[in-house]
Amino acid sequence: MCGILAVLGCVDNSQATRSRIIKLSRRLRHRGPDWSGLHCYEDCYLAHERLAIIDPISGDQPLYSEDKTVVVTVNGEIYNHKALRETENLKSHKYHTGSDCEVLAHLYEEHGEEFINMLDGMFAFVLLDTKDKSYIAVRDPIGVIPLYIGWGVDGSVWFASEMKALSDDCEQFMAFPPGHIYSSKQGGLRRWYNPPWFSELVPSTPYDPLVLRDTFEKAVIKRLMTDVPFGVLLSGGLDSSLVASVAIRHLEKSDARQWGSKLHTFCIGLKGSPDLKAGKEVADYLGTRHHELHFTVQEGIDAIEEVIYHVETYDVTTIRASTPMFLMSRKIKSLGVKMVLSGEGSDEIFGGYLYFHKAPNKKELHEETCRKIKALYQYDCLRANKSTSAWGVEARVPFLDKEFLDVAMGIDPEWKMIRPDLGRIEKWVLRNAFDDEKNPYLPKHILYRQKEQFSDGVGYSWIDGLKDHANKHVSDAMLTNANFVFPDNTPLTKEAYYYRAIFEKFFPKSAARATVPGGPSVACSTAKAVEWDAAWKGNLDPSGRAALGVHVAAYEEGKAEDGTRPEKFQKLAEKTAEAIV
Repeated sequence: MCGILAVLGCVDNSQATRSRIIKLSRRLRHRGPDWSGLHCYEDCYLAHERLAIIDPISGDQPLYSEDKTVVVTVNGEIYNHKALRETENLKSHKYHTGSDCEVLAHLYEEHGEEFINMLDGMFAFVLLDTKDKSYIAVRDPIGVIPLYIGWGVDGSVWFASEMKALSDDCEQFMAFPPGHIYSSKQGGLRRWYNPPWFSELVPSTPYDPLVLRDTFEKAVIKRLMTDVPFGVLLSGGLDSSLVASVAIRHLEKSDARQWGSKLHTFCIGLKGSPDLKAGKEVADYLGTRHHELHFTVQEGIDAIEEVIYHVETYDVTTIRASTPMFLMSRKIKSLGVKMVLSGEGSDEIFGGYLYFHKAPNKKELHEETCRKIKALYQYDCLRANKSTSAWGVEARVPFLDKEFLDVAMGIDPEWKMIRPDLGRIEKWVLRNAFDDEKNPYLPKHILYRQKEQFSDGVGYSWIDGLKDHANKHVSDAMLTNANFVFPDNTPLTKEAYYYRAIFEKFFPKSAARATVPGGPSVACSTAKAVEWDAAWKGNLDPSGRAALGVHVAAYEEGKAEDGTRPEKFQKLAEKTAEAIV
């Protein structure tokens, strides 16, 4: 990851303003500790804090066109940059670096603002055309890379990778919407990413497991583009295990081969947690160089304030899951690894959360998956990006590949419906696509392992410990009066109150609290999906265990002391796997 900050149209362009922007950009240096850059043109400033992944030697930013009239500051990766360089219009251009992002300046020269759809990658960037002082800001389709936009009292427009770089100096600010472009020429924001699924109309394409498999493999392969050591986050669940399995199959042919023949995998949890056990089993099967990392409940609690500062949210689910990921990223960086592949996005695409068991029909299931994907930038994308970038590590997410999304979201959602009578558990279409008898990707019991949310899988006592800690610090009276203290998005539990109070300390403006979504949720559902089961209204908890009657370890019922799953579900998983062979 990198950190970008752009300020355009400042009234004061004195040395004091330059010094202020350097100071604000420094707040993003955790994202890019390798180098800093700043380009000033009259009243416009483009700053960059670099994490060097591609071309570490010469790829410093900002980047320029040949005559240096086009300037761009970028956070992200352009996976098809080599193919773009070879297109007829760009072959004649002279490139000064090997950076994958330099192609943006040349694309703009050839196509103006209409080149965004040509990009395959994850990105947030600001591009300044000094010939007419026009500029654009762009964010990737799903919002894998964070970006914020703000407005100063002097009429200036600000863009930053994280809220902390602009919140003090902007009168108003908000999260830059994914799949949008801001154009100074055309005025304001407009959507550039308009896939068929965005309309939420129910698709009818028949399910083809081989097409789904092939598209996902391509998504993983293109994300092996790196000039630095990398690894895979491996919880032992379906999604991360598939990422690791595919990466290993193609490691020999990829540019990443230079970092050794063995893939490094990483897993974190409380001792005895479900993820640690499953992660080791998958790593042993795949033959990876596995790093099992432990943390205690107290270590997690001690990190909460720092996590909220970096992740910039008070959402309960996000903080629960961000804390272990934040701690793991620190250990990963200490080993010299700067990039990891991760499994975010699969549950949203395939209806993998346990509450999808209650989806009444394929129409409502599809609409819920669309809502979940559209909101990812506020939840899992935000967590995965900011938890890792807090320590200068870049997370890449193959499931949110643009082409893979088109294929997966185009499948008739009848195939995604959970049908125990047909042996279909959650995410069956994905599991079945990789159920290869001749050349197995994973053992069957892993391929058909039930969903564990990350905050649950690291150890059930993690969430219980957080609740206990919050109960000690938030009194009954404080919660009773929460609607007066926090009238907007009022916290409904002591845990939520505890996180909100910390957030307000770092980000006290109303614009900051408005960047965090709210509303009822059960097991990570949207508010709309809570209506699927009347019993859920009295059990609004984002943990997967809150899907009462679905998760085999629903709260205390059937939970083993070591945090593993009861034997009855293990047998059910094996039975399901056998049923579809």
